[in-house]
Amino acid sequence: MSFTERFADRAGDYVAGRPSYPAAALDALFDGLGDAEDVLVADLGAGTGISSRLLADRGARVLAIEPNQAMRDAAEAHPRVEWIAGTAEWTGLEEASIDLVTAFQAFHWFDHGKALNEMVRILRPGGRAAVVYNERDENDSFTAAYGEIVRAYQTDETERRRADGLEAFAVFEGWHVKRRIEVRNEQPLDLDGVLARARSTSYLPKTGVKADELHAAIRTLFAEHEHDGRVVMAMRTIVATGDVGADGG
Repeated sequence: MSFTERFADRAGDYVAGRPSYPAAALDALFDGLGDAEDVLVADLGAGTGISSRLLADRGARVLAIEPNQAMRDAAEAHPRVEWIAGTAEWTGLEEASIDLVTAFQAFHWFDHGKALNEMVRILRPGGRAAVVYNERDENDSFTAAYGEIVRAYQTDETERRRADGLEAFAVFEGWHVKRRIEVRNEQPLDLDGVLARARSTSYLPKTGVKADELHAAIRTLFAEHEHDGRVVMAMRTIVATGDVGADGG
């Protein structure tokens, strides 16, 4: 299965189970770019539009680039978000046309070299690219136990790929100025929400015997940690940005 099709049967769970991003992470993206209403954003690998809508809520106009039709179809409409069936490696956007290029929870699925070159191609002089990830904070006991379950049932090395993607972005020579911040994030979840989060994860089994075992383990974990029918997934939101120079390089 190609990377672009991995989530085709998980779009509904993606909507139900994926976390949002804290305000401070959005602040870092727009800092220094002027009035958000004047910013044109290309959101690469936009999925079901969680990040695109947050960017648009700041007043920006967002071009949500997503190759998977099922994900695009599951997206909630927003008046400032336009959906485009493109890829991170070839967006189809005009050269030097974008103020801010983002990739939320998606950069590890891209061909790093091609995607980075495409970011530079479409960015205006002085523009910014950003890679944003929610990663589990396993200093929290529930989150650590959930992470152990994930590692026990994962079907590939996607979590390592995320770390590799952040490194590739950070060392890219096309950035004139680079920054990285981490912000605390929390995701309150009921049992259905935790199960939806697991089902939305492309490297965890969704059906079959292993999936049944996974979901049983999650139910047991939830029962051990829930308070008033909810648990909290603790996360670190990582924001890595790279600005191109005033001359576009």
